[in-house]
Amino acid sequence: MELITPGLGLVVWMTLVFLVLLLVLGKFGWPVVSKMIDERETLIQNSLDEAQKAREEMENLKFNNDVLLKKAMEERDEILKEARLLGETIKQEAHLKAQEEAQRIVASARDSINYEKLQALTELKNQVAQFSIDIASKVLEQELKENEFDKKIIEKRVSEFNFN
Repeated sequence: MELITPGLGLVVWMTLVFLVLLLVLGKFGWPVVSKMIDERETLIQNSLDEAQKAREEMENLKFNNDVLLKKAMEERDEILKEARLLGETIKQEAHLKAQEEAQRIVASARDSINYEKLQALTELKNQVAQFSIDIASKVLEQELKENEFDKKIIEKRVSEFNFN
């Protein structure tokens, strides 16, 4: 049992060594350990602060990105709207120009037809006058003199007829 219960001298020496060790550690060890713990705490706090700042900055960037994206979409929609309106305007202008061109072509064709009709009627009147002279000459069995006076009389009579 002696081994289990220490003697008084051993307890004194153990206490003395413990106090010396405590003094040495208090003088040299604890300040270094305390300083390292404080530095580590400061480093961790700074890292947490930087992480918080980075998180806030990311949120700000995300918000700014969302704002810019929304603005870009609005601009895109506006550009598409303007392009559609411009396309419709160009389409309407082309349609109007085509109608005007068609009307001009129809009017030109009418004028041309009327001119050709007048020429045909004039030619027809001249041929009728010539046929009248030929027929009159055969019916009377004598030749008419082809002087201006006779032609004018026949042309006057033929022009009195309305061929319309």
